Amino acid sequence: MQIKDMTTDEFKDLIRETIVETLEEYLGDTDEGKEVKEEVKQKLLDIRKRREAGHRREIYG
Repeated sequence: MQIKDMTTDEFKDLIRETIVETLEEYLGDTDEGKEVKEEVKQKLLDIRKRREAGHRREIYG
């Protein structure tokens, strides 16, 4: 398919995909090889449990 045959949405999707691929190529995974602290893991698990229990939004200080 040529660009001239694309719809506006198809063209926008092509641009988005190209940007994502380019960013991934240049930046890679900046967190690769790093570990999450146990304290952070526990906080995230607590948040997930509260959301599963029906609490949608909480503000943390």
